[in-house]
Amino acid sequence: MIVSLIDSGLGLLPTGAWLRTLRPDLDLLLQTDPDGAPWGPKPESWVVDRVLEAARRALRLGAEVLVLPCNTASVTALEHVRAEVGPEVPVIGTVPAIKPAAAVCRTVAVWATAATTASRYQADLIARFGGDAEVIGVACHGLADAIDHGDLPAIAAAIESAAARTPPETEGVVLGCTHYPLVTESILAALPDRVRLFDSAEAVAAQTLRRMDALGRPTAGTGTVTVLNSGRPGALPPGAAAFESGRVLGATADVVARG
Repeated sequence: MIVSLIDSGLGLLPTGAWLRTLRPDLDLLLQTDPDGAPWGPKPESWVVDRVLEAARRALRLGAEVLVLPCNTASVTALEHVRAEVGPEVPVIGTVPAIKPAAAVCRTVAVWATAATTASRYQADLIARFGGDAEVIGVACHGLADAIDHGDLPAIAAAIESAAARTPPETEGVVLGCTHYPLVTESILAALPDRVRLFDSAEAVAAQTLRRMDALGRPTAGTGTVTVLNSGRPGALPPGAAAFESGRVLGATADVVARG
C-alpha cells in the first residue's frame, strides 16, 4: 500500500519516519514543494490548489492514503482534499498537540509559524482544547525556512528569539509546526530544564495506520521511499540527512526515486 505525505518541505520527515519505523514495509510517497515553499505566507486559495494538485498526483501514482503532515496544509486544505477524494480515501491532517499539553501543564506556549499563530484555526484549537491551562501562541519567525535550508545560524537565532518571547513560567511547549521536531534538542537547550515539549508526529502516524488498517486491504509493500519535488522525481534534499528522521527515511544514497 502506498501512503503519500504532502508538505512544502522537510516538515513531513518526522511523521514519515514514524511510519517507516512502525511499518517498515509500507511504500511511502513523499511530496515536497520547493518551487512553492514556504506555504505559510501564501494566499489560502493558492495553498488549496497546490495541495489538491499533489493529492491528485498521489492518487494517479496509486496512493490509497493521504497524509498532510503540515499545519498550514491542514488548516487551509484538509477539508478540500477530503471533498475531492471522497470517503474511500483516508486523508489524515495534523493538529498541534495542545490537548495533551494542557492536560498536564498549567502554562503552555504554542510555537508555530507567524501565519499559524495569527490564525483563527489556532485560536479555536486553544479555546477547544486548552482546558484550564493558560495557553499562548509564540510566533517562530523564520524557523521553518531555516530548517528547510539547513541554515544552522538562522535556526539558532530563530529558536533564541522564540525562547526569549516564551514566558518564563511556561511548563509546556507545543511544537505547532511539523518542521520543529527536527531541532528538538536545540529547542530544549534554549528553554529551562523543566519545560516539556509536545509534538504530534507520532500521533499522526498512529492515526494513519489505524485508518489504513480499517480499509481492510492488503498493506504490505516493498518498503520503498519515493520522492517528488514539486511533481518532479528526485530525492530528499541533502540537508535531510542532518536529521535523524531524514536518515530513517533514507536521506542518503539508498533513497529510491521514481516517476
